[in-house]
Amino acid sequence: MTASAGNRRRPGTLIIVENLPVPFDRRVWQEANTLRDAGYCVSVVCPTGKGYDRRYELIDGIHVHRYRLPVEARGALGYVAEYSIALVKQLMLAVLVYFRRGFDVIHACNPPDNIFLVALPFRLLGVKFLFDHHDINPELYLAKFGRKDMLYRAMLLWERWTFRAANVSIATNESYRKIAIERGRMDPSRVFVVRSGPDLSRLRRQPPVPALKRGRACLVGYVGVMGHQEGIDLLLESVRYLVHDRKRDDFQFTLVGSGPELETLRRLAVDLAVDQYVTFTGRVPDAQLLEILNTADICVNPDRPNEMNDKSTMNKILEYMALGKPIVQFDLTEGRVSAGDASLYAKNDDPVDFAEKILELAADPQRRDRMGELGRKRVEEELSWDYEAPKLLQAYGAMFGADAPDAVNPQVDAR
Repeated sequence: MTASAGNRRRPGTLIIVENLPVPFDRRVWQEANTLRDAGYCVSVVCPTGKGYDRRYELIDGIHVHRYRLPVEARGALGYVAEYSIALVKQLMLAVLVYFRRGFDVIHACNPPDNIFLVALPFRLLGVKFLFDHHDINPELYLAKFGRKDMLYRAMLLWERWTFRAANVSIATNESYRKIAIERGRMDPSRVFVVRSGPDLSRLRRQPPVPALKRGRACLVGYVGVMGHQEGIDLLLESVRYLVHDRKRDDFQFTLVGSGPELETLRRLAVDLAVDQYVTFTGRVPDAQLLEILNTADICVNPDRPNEMNDKSTMNKILEYMALGKPIVQFDLTEGRVSAGDASLYAKNDDPVDFAEKILELAADPQRRDRMGELGRKRVEEELSWDYEAPKLLQAYGAMFGADAPDAVNPQVDAR
């Protein structure tokens, strides 16, 4: 069924995702489009989600197969159940795709780190395995549950086995590359950094919508997951300090996104008596998201300081930069690597200092403009997906080596 043995002229890749539907997962969708444009027949296996309920769709030439999960993870045992059910459904769909269209690569996007189990039987048939390292799961488990128990040790074991099974691994930043080499014991020549660069054709700058400020002078925007490790509770403490301690009623906060803590956070805003200053939108279409972020005077990332967040590159930071927005965040390693001088950095775990940094930017429109332009320029000249797509193709080329399928000879832009 591989390109070298069968009648298919195009090599194929099967991308497997567990935690988000496609094309909602922006990184995966950009990768899928890049591989399609390079000549690959691209299939994706992913879960269903709000607005992505169809079991099969052909979207822009990419075959998307979705599975439903009857279990919504709550607690450690909930995640074990979810991951186990997902694994069975991924394997079933992988078999279907293999016999329907075939593929030469399984491209596994974590979390979790157990998708290598789907790849193993296909490895016996000559299929390559690429590990796309989105999250460091042992650290993510610690951030969620705060304990190094049996499940934590299982996460470390899955991670080790995943790296061992992979022909090639791609990391989202240098911190993740170091983990692949040191903890995963991968040959450095087989680990490629492919950042989650924003797509500037999607993140368009446009005029603000004044009504979104609700009559207040300054709009502070956030986009991301509403979970514990995202630190939205710390942000709400910052809002409380601004409103009740500093007596400022000229700020409106609009928080875009959904997640397991959304309702809890809404109740917390009421308990802190700041709910009239905070709008929780839930998940919104791109057009509405762009209106909000283009109207925002300041964008924030209150990710709680921990080992997971310190080593991870957050897509929201790059999206804020792409739209020319100044940023306030805690002082985390990869956050500083991404944003540089486009951000102010608050003392870790200090909502008062976080609020003071917001006040500092609110008082200086010219500084906000300078910081925003620095961020936008860095994305345009360094960090957009246009610079990352060739690195993805380079990783694919390294995986095949001299046995690369004849139908595709990706040209790596030396940009």
